[in-house]
Amino acid sequence: MGKETVVLAYSGGLDTSICIPLVKERYGFDRVVTVAVNVGQRDEEIAMATEKGKNLADVHYTIDAREKFVHEFIFAAIRANGLYEGYPMGTALARPLIAEEVVRVAMREGATTVAHGCTGKGNDQLRFDFIFRIAGLEVIAPIRELNLTREWEIEYAQEHNIPVTVKKEKPWSIDENLWSRSIEGGRLEDPAYHPPEEIYAWTVSPDKAPDTPEIITLDFLKGVPVRMNGKDMSGMELISTLNDLAGKHGIGRSNMIEDRILGIKAREIYEHPAATVILTAHADLEQLTLTRQELAFKRMVDDKWAELAYMGLVHEPLFHDLNAFIATSQEKVTGTVDVQLFKGSCRVLGRSSPESVYSGELASFDSAAMDQTHAIGVSAYYGIQARMIEQRKRK
Repeated sequence: MGKETVVLAYSGGLDTSICIPLVKERYGFDRVVTVAVNVGQRDEEIAMATEKGKNLADVHYTIDAREKFVHEFIFAAIRANGLYEGYPMGTALARPLIAEEVVRVAMREGATTVAHGCTGKGNDQLRFDFIFRIAGLEVIAPIRELNLTREWEIEYAQEHNIPVTVKKEKPWSIDENLWSRSIEGGRLEDPAYHPPEEIYAWTVSPDKAPDTPEIITLDFLKGVPVRMNGKDMSGMELISTLNDLAGKHGIGRSNMIEDRILGIKAREIYEHPAATVILTAHADLEQLTLTRQELAFKRMVDDKWAELAYMGLVHEPLFHDLNAFIATSQEKVTGTVDVQLFKGSCRVLGRSSPESVYSGELASFDSAAMDQTHAIGVSAYYGIQARMIEQRKRK
């Protein structure tokens, strides 16, 4: 006797597309419901996933979660300077949101089982499973459980007349959202392989970027960008606009060796033009508006926040605690940052804030606002313990 309904997190790509017939053939489900979640992919990608889902599955949902992604996930990452091992996280931020939307559909459909197309070597399996299991749902993952290879998947798709764009000679696995685009698979897995220009879609090569620098102005309110070049913009509009603009200047490419959650090192390639510019400007504005002690402590908080976000542990109590501290710190991170975009680099030129902790009068060598002789007493005691030890050594 067959099982009833399984709800599948669906991207329209190779892995999730072959899961539709697989869960019927290998797991005995009678009905497959696919859920594609729009977190800022290209319009044609969402349209493709919607069409394929409707053609291949019994029921399909396409959910527009872009505004939620921006306000609840990307803005949180900006406030936390969300870098993992030096690059702006994107895929990691979107996975919990996608999983939560799949859970909502499962509840609506009366399903007790959900599925995803993740492998057993990557991070996404854990990010999805964490959210699904919190909801008390049974999880199946055909690619992981059947130990499938990319080559086998391509052949299986061809046998079942499933249209896929992936080819054996270019088996790139691409994940895209408003904040980031990742490219992996095939020869890209070799750390020594030089990636071809054809894999990039958001950024031009820096050597082909315009020969003239471009200066933009970003305004932040309580830690998030609200205006670009004097124009008020929604978060989604600002990020989309800046992705195009910074991408034309070759900004926001990462080609790196990354430590996955399971401990496996992987070669990863990312594009994140807007994220690079916004995070650079935000971190600079924090230097102007937060105290030395706040900055030092927040660096530790940001690092831990990034680790938990990367792992998808968004319901870990510590993650909520860190967000509470970060939110408080951002009350003062309001101001303006001027950034120059030029041939792959983004450089802060100047910044200002009504919450600035900087005093030109105190800092200037030409100012008499502070009596310099007051520093003599400080200097007399400065480093006194280290001085005592060094003097003892010399005796």
